[in-house]
Amino acid sequence: MLNKLGLSGHGEAKVEYLDGDFRIISPGAYVLCAVTGERIPLEQLSLWSVDRQEAYATPQIALERTFPNAAKKKA
Repeated sequence: MLNKLGLSGHGEAKVEYLDGDFRIISPGAYVLCAVTGERIPLEQLSLWSVDRQEAYATPQIALERTFPNAAKKKA
């Protein structure tokens, strides 16, 4: 569950990504997508990798990051 105390702040939050949850280490309003650099508001954060400790803006980006050669095989 989202740590509501972490929503204070206006910059980038530092987050520890857990299985099915995340913990806010340093308060902020957003995290950055590991692939695109897009800002993801904490209240919209739903995709991340526990192993890589990184967030993703969209399901497509997460899929491409996890399986980088999958799209190339279809072409």
